Formats: sequence, C-alpha cells, structure tokens
Amino acid sequence: MLSPVRLVLLSLAIAAGSVAFAATRPPPPPRVLASQPVPPARAHTPAPASKPPTQEASYTIKSILPIDGPMKMGEHHWDESAAPAKGNLVITVDLAAQVLSVFRDGHEIGAAAVLYGADAKPTPLGVYPITEKDADHVSNIYDAPMPYMLRLTNDGIAVHASPVAEGYMTHGCIGVPLPFAKKLFGVAKLGDKVIITRGEALEVGQAVKAA
Repeated sequence: MLSPVRLVLLSLAIAAGSVAFAATRPPPPPRVLASQPVPPARAHTPAPASKPPTQEASYTIKSILPIDGPMKMGEHHWDESAAPAKGNLVITVDLAAQVLSVFRDGHEIGAAAVLYGADAKPTPLGVYPITEKDADHVSNIYDAPMPYMLRLTNDGIAVHASPVAEGYMTHGCIGVPLPFAKKLFGVAKLGDKVIITRGEALEVGQAVKAA
C-alpha cells in the first residue's frame, strides 16, 4: 500500500505527464459542418514579376551658343535667350579644350575659356555638386582672393574668378573671367553639378548621363 506522500508524488507526476502530453499533442483538424460546402483547394498563382524601375532620361544637349572657332584666353560668352527661365542647371568643364559651359534645361547659356590646375596641383576629373557659394571668398590655404567662389570639394577645389591669360595656372581650381564668374554665381545653386572631363566635347542631341 502506498503511503500518502507517495500518492501525492504519483498524482503530481501523472498531472505533469498529462500537461506535457497535452502540450505536445497536435491541434485537432478544423471541423466542417455537414451542410457547409468545403471550398476546393485554390491553385497557387505566382506573384507577377516586378518591373525594373524606369530610368530617368539622360540630360540631353538641346542647343549650344554660336561660337566660331576655338576660344581664346579671356574670352567668354553669355546668352540665355534660347533657354527657359527655369530648369536644371549643369556645368561642364573640358580641360583639354580649356572651356567651361553652362547649360540650363539642355541649352547652353554660357561658355568661357578657363584656367586649371598645374601638373603639381592637377584639377580632378569627376562629377561634383556645388557645396558652398561665397562671393567674397579668400583662400585659407593660399591667402588669395577667390571671387564668386563655387566650392566643389572640401580640400579647396572650386570654380572662381581669376585672370585668364597665357602663362597662368591654378592650384587645381577652375579659373574663369570675372564678368563671367559673376553671372555664373548668380544662376548656380547649391547642389548643381559640375562635370569635369578631359577631351569629352558635347554636341547637340548628345546625352549627358552624369548630369
């Protein structure tokens, strides 16, 4: 005959076993009433393939200024008559031709002969957004005036007014004539892109994918 203590322990063990059994039992299948129709199994329909995002149209050159022949040192042109009053502004610089061009909505509104960096301080190629504008900037590296400065990099590369003449060069910046720099400063905004290349001339109808 089991003692009362053993009976209690046995009862606890049985209860624990029933709890464990209940916890591990699979759930009962769903019940369906006799009068309730059972819907047929639905065939699996694969989700439609997602379409790749549509790529924005490239910035296309629509018109250029009528400039005859290669530009000379100090030469610059500005004419907004063919362009809309508002539009995406893109600035291109071709170091091989030593020319900076300004486009609004694909129309060239300005062009100027430029100076660029010497061999020891070359002007970097690439695409740079304008991060700062300062009409009366003075270089904290060279203690030199940089009127109408448009900053491109944190290490001092910028577009700014400069004497543009034979025999001059910069420490990597793009130097443009003062009257042109003032006009460019007036239309350029923070975030506008400056595309610097070497020998990549642009023609009407050509797409500028970096813009």
